[in-house]
Amino acid sequence: MSRADATKARILQAATEEFAAYGIAGARVDRIAKAAAANKNLIYVYFCSKDQLFEAVFEAHVIHGLESVPFTPDDLPEYAGRLFDYSCRHPEVVRLATWHRLERGDQQSAVLSSPREAKVEALAAVQKADNIGAAFSPTALLTLVLSIALAWDPSSAADMPTTTESVEDRRRTIVEAVRRLL
Repeated sequence: MSRADATKARILQAATEEFAAYGIAGARVDRIAKAAAANKNLIYVYFCSKDQLFEAVFEAHVIHGLESVPFTPDDLPEYAGRLFDYSCRHPEVVRLATWHRLERGDQQSAVLSSPREAKVEALAAVQKADNIGAAFSPTALLTLVLSIALAWDPSSAADMPTTTESVEDRRRTIVEAVRRLL
């Protein structure tokens, strides 16, 4: 890995932590540069602006998440369980997505549009063939499955499992809720 690539990687890692903690508006390029042990000007050379740096971080994590959790329209309960597992291992992704929704509002990320459309089409085909979740449009069904899978925020202390409830209990609850939805 070249020095430039190593510096970009450090900047992206530091920016991930900064944006997950503070959002776009609250993030500070000075803190990112310090955490990355990089010159602040390099951030602008590599990414042009704080907004473009956020997009690079967001897209890197979203693409990784989309590739890490394969979509199985014929087994939506297990898909929801795997999404929950991923969010537990990567709470920063949930926070980045939340900040994106809060601060970008209606602006749909281009990196999400195509994969979402592909999921909706695959789900429509399975619904037609197997008559699962037929009470809902494919778009509504996908939205409900994603909402159930990500109902608990693993980065929030308020959403931490209690002593009587475990992460495994939550996963079972999610899988069963999606199963019943269908």
